[in-house]
Amino acid sequence: MDQRVSLITLGVPDMAHAATFYEALGWRRVETPDGVIAFDLIGQVLGLYPLEKLAEDMGLPLADLGQGAMTLSYNCRTKDDVGDVLKRAAQAGAEIIKPAVDVFWGGYHGYFRAPDGTIWEIAHNPFSALGPNGEFCWNGYS
Repeated sequence: MDQRVSLITLGVPDMAHAATFYEALGWRRVETPDGVIAFDLIGQVLGLYPLEKLAEDMGLPLADLGQGAMTLSYNCRTKDDVGDVLKRAAQAGAEIIKPAVDVFWGGYHGYFRAPDGTIWEIAHNPFSALGPNGEFCWNGYS
């Protein structure tokens, strides 16, 4: 198996509401068969993090994460961009669950919960510069 994730599927209670939220963030749909709404993404990184630490990092009780808890992360080019994305998410209807702050490892991040319940981390990692198209690589692109 190649080391990659091809499709992330979010189960949402209201397709139209969820699509409106992501479109308000500036994402564009692609043509799909009936019953599916899709947004093409660039490359991804799947990060593994201890569950207890993830809840602690978000400032939520572990019980609030439910089964299969995870975050989707969006990395920004600059520290200032993190606040801009969080503001746009809030304007689109997201709940800010952790405002942007400096992180112990040298980065900067915050979290929001989308109207469908999905938790997103918005981050700037000064050690992993994004590629020319916004692609993320753990150690950055040179």
